[in-house]
Amino acid sequence: MDLLDDSVVPEHARPVKERARAFAADHIEPVAADYHSTGEYPWDVLEAGMDAGLVAGDIGEAWGGNGYDLLEQLAIAEELFRADAGIALTLQLTSFGCSIVEDYGTEAQAEEWLEPVAAHDQVSGLAVSEPDTGSDMAGMTTAAERTDDGWLLNGEKYWVGNAVEADWLTLYAKTDDHEKPHDNYSLFIVPTDAEGYHAEHIPEKIGMRASKQGHIVLDDCFVPAANLVGERGNGFRMLADFFNKGRVIVGGHGLGLAAAALEEAWTFVHEREAFDRSVSEFQAVQHILADMRTEFEAARALTWRAAEQVHAGEEPGLWAAMAKLKATEVANDCAERSMQLHGGRSVLAENRISRVYRDVRIPVIYEGANEIQRDLVYRQSG
Repeated sequence: MDLLDDSVVPEHARPVKERARAFAADHIEPVAADYHSTGEYPWDVLEAGMDAGLVAGDIGEAWGGNGYDLLEQLAIAEELFRADAGIALTLQLTSFGCSIVEDYGTEAQAEEWLEPVAAHDQVSGLAVSEPDTGSDMAGMTTAAERTDDGWLLNGEKYWVGNAVEADWLTLYAKTDDHEKPHDNYSLFIVPTDAEGYHAEHIPEKIGMRASKQGHIVLDDCFVPAANLVGERGNGFRMLADFFNKGRVIVGGHGLGLAAAALEEAWTFVHEREAFDRSVSEFQAVQHILADMRTEFEAARALTWRAAEQVHAGEEPGLWAAMAKLKATEVANDCAERSMQLHGGRSVLAENRISRVYRDVRIPVIYEGANEIQRDLVYRQSG
């Protein structure tokens, strides 16, 4: 049962998908359980991913990257997240936020900040969420005050991937106080060795444990004027465009996790016996598996169509929200059903399904909680 076959994948994205599948089998699956148990940062897998051309590939060729488009990134995501979500997220976050600098920054910014990440000499990150707000991008309180030669940043950021490990971040801060809240925010490149930048890892998570998130405190953290990305006050709109693409990729996170849950369920019920016959022979079990497969295929078809629509600039907000919503919730449903089919063995930490079950709780929240996605789908549908 090849759930992630390439029949819905455009031809140009198939080679990198095949490479991602082979990499996942060789470098992620054998160590996934250990990294989930220890919660350590998978530096060795990250370095192998760099060598395989699967890290920072979204950066354009002009700056030393592979220039993978949205469809190629989705192809990579579903394969890596099927193997292990925590390690896969680490690989993805290595260049997180770089596309904002590439799309809206200056040539000088791209040369200084993107080229080292593409060359695998540096790690980046994106800082948006705060301790008291995540999905409300017009409600953030971290502030940037203009000085004669730059900006002073004050506030806190939370749930920041690579807050400790990164060399620099793209950071979202309030710069103005207009009546229209969407005009009040800007984006900045913030080196993590800047004075006034303090970061620590957040407490251990129940899922995606190989991916590290952090809590940042900015205390009169100075960045030069040249570190403003794009136009002042345009941060909200730049992030909205970034998240349209990102939510399609998060749909890929859901697809990979759903595939893992369905694979585990299918294998278990065909190997397990009860009442003198295979568990797979019970019609109730067959119907559960049929529903899981049907919902998975629906989510995958929607996500790949959304990728094409967003790539073409056709109602990107609507399609991105639908893909993220459907794929991540199908992943949750498949994991829940797979746990039930496993019975008591589902709660054993040594079993892959228990890891998947914990991991699926996270993508329904990041890049905009699914309640927000429903709002977006409704508002942009008519």
